[in-house]
Amino acid sequence: MSRGSSRLEAASHELKMSKDSTGFDDAILHAGADVAGRVQAKALIAFIDSVDDLPALREMVKPPTQLLLIARRPRDEERAAGIDATVLTVPPFKLKRMDQIKMATLMAFSHGALSGGDEFVFLTGAAGGRIDTLVGMRVGEEYELFQTVNQPRLTEHIRRVVFERVLTLMLELAHEGREGKPVGALMVIGDQRDVVKFCQEGRINPFRGYTEKERNILDESIVETVKELAKLDGAFILKGNGVIISAGTMLRPNIAGEDLPQGLGARHSAAAAITASTRSIALTLSESTGTVRIWRRGRMVTEIEKGTAAPVRKPRSDEEGD
Repeated sequence: MSRGSSRLEAASHELKMSKDSTGFDDAILHAGADVAGRVQAKALIAFIDSVDDLPALREMVKPPTQLLLIARRPRDEERAAGIDATVLTVPPFKLKRMDQIKMATLMAFSHGALSGGDEFVFLTGAAGGRIDTLVGMRVGEEYELFQTVNQPRLTEHIRRVVFERVLTLMLELAHEGREGKPVGALMVIGDQRDVVKFCQEGRINPFRGYTEKERNILDESIVETVKELAKLDGAFILKGNGVIISAGTMLRPNIAGEDLPQGLGARHSAAAAITASTRSIALTLSESTGTVRIWRRGRMVTEIEKGTAAPVRKPRSDEEGD
């Protein structure tokens, strides 16, 4: 357990929770702000759709702690307009509590809002529901959360928007599958000149002959094509700016990654090895479980279990107005 978690446990004993949900919500918010202040956490993080009174939460969080608000939908960003806080957007999927924390921490790390060793307090609950859980952690200390020890900034050599698009696409593939069946996939993003040294293209590269603009992962018009091509054996290779170099590519790295967790196969081994051999990030989708894993420098950075489409929850103020 991290030092932040230990402090959190001590502070939580002082709470006297009301039995009604409103009192419980308020008590959790006050407790989160109190713990963040006591440990001088880098940030207090909460999903916007789980907080009814954002201005009140803003008032509770005092410097040096920053308020990070997580938006799942455009409606969330609209609610946070005018609030003095950093707003980060995540894909709109219903995830388990720990996976919500992983996702938000991943985005915060990608944006530079959190760094390795930072302590933070996270307020969460069932996706789209009210807050019922308070967690305190240090980035990189909890293995299942996010391994950042000795890792450079996640998006140091790729565009942040490219990484986030690929992550979203992989989560969509996990949720949707193709033609009613689950699929597995591997996408490698990084320095093209570095990565292609260890690649062997298939007999047919479906992206050959297209302009870079036409085969950029940021172009919405090719997203469905990419999902269809995920059924091919082999990996997608992308430049850091989002241009897709090839699909159905075999990887031949010359350095093995770290030992894999039990149950992970060839796709994950290739992801670990290519990131150990090159300046790249790899994302894998497990066909059997739908889990999305992120790889860097030969090791798994984090994993996010398959989610479902997130429900939309109205803030309490909206419900009272209906």
